[in-house]
Amino acid sequence: MDAIVALAKRRGFIFQSSEIYGGLNGFFDYGPLGVELKKNIRDCWWDDMVRRRDDIVGVETSIIMHPKVWEASGHVAGFTDPLVDCKESKQRYRADQLFWEPVNVETDEPTPIERLPLPEFQSVPVGNGKWSTTVGYVSALESERTNEELHEKALELKRRLAFKGELRWSTGTARDLTIADPEKDLPHIPSPATGKPGSLMAPRAFNMMFQTNVGAMTDASSVAYLRPETAQGMFVDFKNVVDTGRVKLPFGIAQIGKSFRNEITPRNFIFRSREFEQMEMEYFIHPDADWLKCHEEWLQWCRDWLVSIGLPESHLSLFEHPKEKLAFYSRRTVDIMFKYPFGVQELWGIAARSDYDLQQHQKHSGVPQVYFDEASKQKVVPHVIEPAVGVDRILLAVLCSAYVEDEAPDEKGKLEKRTVLRLSPRIAPIKVAVLPLLKNKEQLVGRAKELYMKLKRRYAVFYDEAGAIGRRYRRQDEIGTPWCVTIDFETIEKDGSFTLRERDSMQQRRIQEAELFALLEEKVF
Repeated sequence: MDAIVALAKRRGFIFQSSEIYGGLNGFFDYGPLGVELKKNIRDCWWDDMVRRRDDIVGVETSIIMHPKVWEASGHVAGFTDPLVDCKESKQRYRADQLFWEPVNVETDEPTPIERLPLPEFQSVPVGNGKWSTTVGYVSALESERTNEELHEKALELKRRLAFKGELRWSTGTARDLTIADPEKDLPHIPSPATGKPGSLMAPRAFNMMFQTNVGAMTDASSVAYLRPETAQGMFVDFKNVVDTGRVKLPFGIAQIGKSFRNEITPRNFIFRSREFEQMEMEYFIHPDADWLKCHEEWLQWCRDWLVSIGLPESHLSLFEHPKEKLAFYSRRTVDIMFKYPFGVQELWGIAARSDYDLQQHQKHSGVPQVYFDEASKQKVVPHVIEPAVGVDRILLAVLCSAYVEDEAPDEKGKLEKRTVLRLSPRIAPIKVAVLPLLKNKEQLVGRAKELYMKLKRRYAVFYDEAGAIGRRYRRQDEIGTPWCVTIDFETIEKDGSFTLRERDSMQQRRIQEAELFALLEEKVF
């Protein structure tokens, strides 16, 4: 992960926001290549989701909406994360991302009271003549090594206390702080910041919406919020779209836009940040429609789309939310998970949200949110299937899966390390690099610039005449350019063809200009 972050900075994909002032945690800027990559991801999604379908339309709603929107949706009352404070270090953590385990040691005899770290830690029989004694607790923040880290800390605690016996340890999933008993467990769980028990406070609800004020006055009447999701804008505009868009059930409303969440602990680079971009679509279906079939179809569509932009199927998996943990209005939620370097995490959520949102806005606004069904001649409140994904998370997944280090021969045939971004041509920031073989040959430079200008009318291309040709290839490999075109002496002295060099295989072949445009037409869609 460190290598990917370093590449992102070095090659102008992603910068820390306000870096010259020390940065601001949870906020990032996209550089020249990053903004192109991000735009290409958005454009591919919009083309495939909206323009190439007949049943989906797009909208763009405002970031700040009437505060009653968020009261109706439940965000004001319930858009919270469990927050834990460390009294000693003043650090804050999400309770569901702070894990803990008791450290139990098994012995042949009960541990004498004077050997117990605390009086409340008692030896209890566990069968077969064995006794188990709790000697303390360990904690660790969520990562791909959470369980391993807890186990290592448990062994270290046992060694430090000089307890003989066998460590009783479960290799299953560790417990997060939300299920810690505030009296029995919490006082003994050490803070990740200090390593000392007794400083963690009980979890409390923390609302993640950014609050602001609209207008000249700063009082309760001017309070508004930066939207924490784009979805509510589409629900609020449902009636306008139905009245003006000539849509028929089933149909969808799609939107791409910025959202803001005051995350307690933004982390893992751009994976969890406080300002991010979402691509969401609300697919409205008849209340009597087969919602489960529709949900499955969208789940497959989303997975196929991720593969179409270059994510490997081997890195994708599904996680179905247990029924007991679903929101009360949700019939089913399935997440498409991605294997990041820091662990398997949610990439794309597909939820069957019933008619909850439209019913809530109908109730709170007093305006009917209905659709007139021609077949039954009745007004109905549609149900919704919602695929929602973050552009930044997709971009990070793309960088992680595309990053490769291999070896390639230099100009003298000696193998050297090569860093490559194997980006799909669909989303690569630069599609083609045009390279004259020599920069001091006017004919080569002239022909190269002529081709460059033709390509530039339709594609993002790059012209480079500085340095040895091999070095120029390496620079393009590192930013994910799929093809390099070299204008050489055969181009101007023979048939006008030029050398096309492919990024991943490094193979080269002669190609005509018309063939190059045909290749781009096929691969960049």
